[in-house]
Amino acid sequence: MHDFERRRDRYEHFQKMASPSVTLCFPLNLPDFRPWCKAQGLAPFHVLLYAVLHAVAKLENFRYRVFDGDVIRIDKLRPAYTVVNQHNDLNFAQFDWSDDLREFVARSVQARDEASQMTGLNPAYQAMSPRECKDQVFITCIPWLDFTSIEHPVPANAGHDIPALAWGKFRYAGGGRLHLPFSVQAHHGFVDGFHIHQLAQQIEQELTDLMR
Repeated sequence: MHDFERRRDRYEHFQKMASPSVTLCFPLNLPDFRPWCKAQGLAPFHVLLYAVLHAVAKLENFRYRVFDGDVIRIDKLRPAYTVVNQHNDLNFAQFDWSDDLREFVARSVQARDEASQMTGLNPAYQAMSPRECKDQVFITCIPWLDFTSIEHPVPANAGHDIPALAWGKFRYAGGGRLHLPFSVQAHHGFVDGFHIHQLAQQIEQELTDLMR
């Protein structure tokens, strides 16, 4: 937590504000990993989810949370993301972490299928304790839209400490590159624009390393 103590005064500054969040929406520039996914028999969304969460886990500023009135640093991430059920209503998929890509994707696909068959909100998701909730990053994908902005809801009587990430429609940009709208919302006491830049760079690096 040494790195956090260095910026505790920034945290206290933004924590006093009605909304301490910073949100940036931008076109994320990535290598076009879709042909590699097709060759490997892996769905691009789940591979990108793997890359995004591994990038988040490597950047300490995205691992700070507020719990019991103080700042903590989480040691693990619990993958979760939004899905659409058979009635086109939102639900939450959730599964246990794996460092192995194929196992991660298999668990993610199973969690998606289970959550998409539920009419009510996922009971396992709702049953998480307040501390367990802190191990998340809120993730949503809007693959139908090339959006330019987004605002995520924040739980009542809770901090803005859990980052919320969103991405939209893939667009081939030529030269083996891919663009997609990407949004990062995080507590400004923990995350600045530079850290969001680092996250974008790390996601690209994770995908590049996977395809080697």
